[in-house]
Order: sequence, then structure tokens, then C-alpha cells
Amino acid sequence: MHKIPVTVITGFLGAGKTTLVRHLLQNNQGRRIAVLVNEFGEMGIDGEILKDCQICDEEESPTGNIFELTNGCLCCTVQEEFYPTMQQLLHRRDHLDCILIETSGLALPKPLIQAFRWPEIRNGATVDGVVTVVDCEALAKGQLVGDLDALLAQRQADPSLEHETPIEELFEDQLACADLVLLTKSDLVDVANLIKIKDWLQNQLRSGVKVVISEQGKIKPDVLLGFNAAVEDDLASRPSHHDTEEEHDHDDEINSVQLMSEQSFDPQKLVRTLQNLVQQKEIYRVKGFVNVVDKPMRMVLQGVGNRFDTFYDRPWQTDEFRQTRLVFIGRSLSLKDIQTALDND
Repeated sequence: MHKIPVTVITGFLGAGKTTLVRHLLQNNQGRRIAVLVNEFGEMGIDGEILKDCQICDEEESPTGNIFELTNGCLCCTVQEEFYPTMQQLLHRRDHLDCILIETSGLALPKPLIQAFRWPEIRNGATVDGVVTVVDCEALAKGQLVGDLDALLAQRQADPSLEHETPIEELFEDQLACADLVLLTKSDLVDVANLIKIKDWLQNQLRSGVKVVISEQGKIKPDVLLGFNAAVEDDLASRPSHHDTEEEHDHDDEINSVQLMSEQSFDPQKLVRTLQNLVQQKEIYRVKGFVNVVDKPMRMVLQGVGNRFDTFYDRPWQTDEFRQTRLVFIGRSLSLKDIQTALDND
């Protein structure tokens, strides 16, 4: 029996992983693809967005090919969630050409990939490659890793630097594990900064790993698939800050808050309210669905930092409850504070 090739798509919050996967599914060139999407929180926003691509083979699989792993960061729950889901997929491997795993923005790549060494998985699947998605605009603004020039100078001056933030270490681990780095939102950065960012990223990567520029997740499947890297057998060349640890802990203050409301919103007012809110609270990511006043279609809202994007994905179904559902990811967030801000909108 052949091994199913698995592509792991990792990257920080809001980098554009779901947009990338959605585009890949809509342009699959006949490939039968299963997707595991790992939400940070209980409400499967990303999974529902992907399902609405309407490419799942419902006749072959009544539940579709989108699997949501929602009970915590995937690298922390490989036994509880990942293993049983992979077992389901391995039973169907004659009906699949490949698997995509979209990790949460907080997941470390290596603990997940190490699970592919387990005999129960190793015999049926292999990690074909790791694609790390990087938000070019965020880097240009220094929102994730600080000022690029200052960061580079600091690291060159002190190679034993030990006071990096967990988010910086996560970013470095994602780059170290990559077979390809996809630089998204490059259209929002001027040419000079784009060149500087791409060159800086290239210097952080091991030899042979390329940085590819993408807009709106549009990239040919052949670029993302078919690395044949057998990553699970090549982890020694992909160093991690956590290689000497048996397990890792996330920042306990990082949490997700889920808001469900029967209230309908004016999109412009809602975005302004959310932009004000992220200035007051440490909110990393906002995503969800919005019930828009006098609009027959459901609006998808995705925000990172002070930037918010919206689009209408489909009409509300006749038997569907029109409800605004938003997930907020950040530090020490309170549902009461968020609800109060929206109620005063």
C-alpha cells in the first residue's frame, strides 16, 4: 500500500493559511484532498470556511473531507485528536491523493511531525513537506518579530541571546522546519521593503529552502505539493528551540473568546468598533461570521492587528439561524469586555 503524502501548513496567526488552503482546494487539478484544520478554540470557523468551498466529495464521504481538530493546539494534542483522525484517513487512503494539515497559529511543527514516526502512522503516511506562511505586511510593520534591521543587528551581536519572546521562538521554529516559505500580502508592501524582507527571510532558512511570493493565497498546487521530503526522517536538520524538551507549554495567558450574538451589524461600524477594541486590548486575531443588516448573504470577517478583511461567502440558508459568531484570540481576553464594546456599537 502506498503512503499518503501529507503537507503541513504552518504560520503565525493571520498569515493567510486558510486562504491558501481554500485556494488550493478550489484549484486541486483533480486531486482528492483531505484537510485537517486545527482551530484554537471550540468554534470551527476555519473549518466552515473551507467546507463552503463546496469541493468535498460528499458521495464518497458523507462527512466531507474537512476534519476539524478543535480541542487545543495540535502539537499538544497529537494523541488525543490527531492520532484517531489520522487512523480514519488511513482507512480511506485508496480514496485520497494527499492530506493537508493546517496547524493553529500557536502550534510548533516538530511535535506534530514526530507523530509520523509512530508505527501506526508511519506505515501509511509521510510528511511530504512543510510550508510556512509568513505575513509580509506584518513583518514590514514589525508587528510579529520587531524591526527587522534592529532584530538582525541584535542577533549578530549576541548569538547566545536567551530573552526572546515565545512568539519569536515559535516564528523561528516554523522557519527552521520549512521546505518552502510562502510570503503573503506582498501587495501591501512597497518594493524596497519587500526585497528587504525576502532577503532577510532567505538568510534565516537552511540551504535550498526558497521564499515564494503569493497574493491572496494564489499559487499553483505543484509549487506546494510533491516535495517528497519525508520530513519525519529529516528532523535532525531542522533545529528547534524545544528539541531538548519532552513537551512544551504555551503562554497560559493566551486565550480564545467565542462571541455568539443574535445582533445584526453594519459592517463599517463593526470594523471601526473592532479596530478601537484591538487598540485597547491585546487581540492577535479575530475571525468569524457576521449577520449583516438587511443582507441575504453571510459575511466572513477576518482580522489581524488593526487590519480587517470582509467578504460575503454564501446566502444564509432557509433553515439556518442567522447569528453573528466571532472568535477572538489574544492575551487575557474577557468575553464580557468584548460583548460590552459590541453592544455599544
